Amino acid sequence: MGAMWFKDLLATFRPGASEKDGPLPPLLLALTLLTGLVDALSYLVLGHVFVANMTGNVVFLGFALPGVGGFWAPASIAAIAAFGLGALAGGRWIAPGRLPRAAALWRTTACQALLGLLAWVAWAVSAGTAPGGAVAGTLASLLVIVPLAVAMGLQNHTARSLKVADLTTTVLTLTITGLFADSSGPGGTPHQGRRLLSILAMGVGAGLGAWAVLGGLTWLVFLGCVLLPAAVAVAAWLAGRSAPAWSVS
Repeated sequence: MGAMWFKDLLATFRPGASEKDGPLPPLLLALTLLTGLVDALSYLVLGHVFVANMTGNVVFLGFALPGVGGFWAPASIAAIAAFGLGALAGGRWIAPGRLPRAAALWRTTACQALLGLLAWVAWAVSAGTAPGGAVAGTLASLLVIVPLAVAMGLQNHTARSLKVADLTTTVLTLTITGLFADSSGPGGTPHQGRRLLSILAMGVGAGLGAWAVLGGLTWLVFLGCVLLPAAVAVAAWLAGRSAPAWSVS
């Protein structure tokens, strides 16, 4: 079993030329790290709200409605609505199912980089005018929440449409379930190493985001929200130029 896990770990980072998903696994792993990074930013800087984890927002909204302190209903509502808008835009215009997989990914991540830049500008302006730079729980925070949530809704749509096993990039519940439930499968279970990497990537992203925010380096998180999807966009575009088999929808 240990050998299979190691082989799967290696294949996720360095997929072979014959792999049916081509370079998609490591690129989606990078977006999983981005999810942790961006949710650390939203929760710690913008208040008790997520821009990628919609399950959490539904729960937070349930807390906010009866008046539990520290939760602001408009933030959760805005995040859920913007996430849905991003998924809608992805499915209809930016990355519809008819597109080759490489094109769907680079178009999605290029838009994410632009939305990340928009959120950065909104935060810089809002924090510069708010007392002590505090924007959580204010209308100004919605200007940051909305573009980030749109970007993550777009990412979630595209990851779903790419159909790379165990790399949803934004949801870990089923990944963790599979990691444990399939651990004693006969002859080993495929993608256990990939599942572990996905969990670690999101945790590392969240940890890096928290470290930057607590250290007064919030701008570094915004920089990551721009540069990381931009790098994935360039890599996907370069990998798909020759229309390889893995890119065909």
